[in-house]
Amino acid sequence: MEQNEIENLIKMLSRLPGVGPRSARRVALFMLKNKENFMIPLSDAIAKTADKMIFCEVCGNLDTISPCEICNDRSRDENTICVVEDVADLWAIERSGTYKGKYHVLGGVLSAIDGIHPSDISLDKLINRTEKAGVSEIIMALSATVDGQTTAHYIADKINNKDINISRISQGVPIGGELDYLDDGTLITAIKSRREL
Repeated sequence: MEQNEIENLIKMLSRLPGVGPRSARRVALFMLKNKENFMIPLSDAIAKTADKMIFCEVCGNLDTISPCEICNDRSRDENTICVVEDVADLWAIERSGTYKGKYHVLGGVLSAIDGIHPSDISLDKLINRTEKAGVSEIIMALSATVDGQTTAHYIADKINNKDINISRISQGVPIGGELDYLDDGTLITAIKSRREL
């Protein structure tokens, strides 16, 4: 392997979230030293995942099938939809093991500063899902940021069905906090202590 290929590997690794140039060098060196046992299997796993992963046509989750396993799971509460900003937030709530309903991944939140408008996120699909018979509660599990709360209120205003209870997670989520970085106990408390929006 030539030096420019090693530098390219380091450069690509440094683009990963939470990985700076120094960490990327350490990871690259580890992989190069463990080429047969780690680097080649990792390369194969990345290629297979890239080939098979798709977004769920119903909720926006990442899976190898669409509708995803969560949407196909008949044991889950069909009447409750938990609205999250990103797949990472869905995974964080699933990790807590406390929520047994369905999800909807918006793919972002409204932001005037960043130029993100209602048409840029998956709001229409959510509104269509709420208009189907049986949906009784929407849980807003959006980050406690100005944009997250603005998005929650926008969605609440757009849902015309008065029979749908709209709640939001509350206790334990700090202002400005991101769901993906919270511990499981905090998420469990937040979901159990949700309140009407």
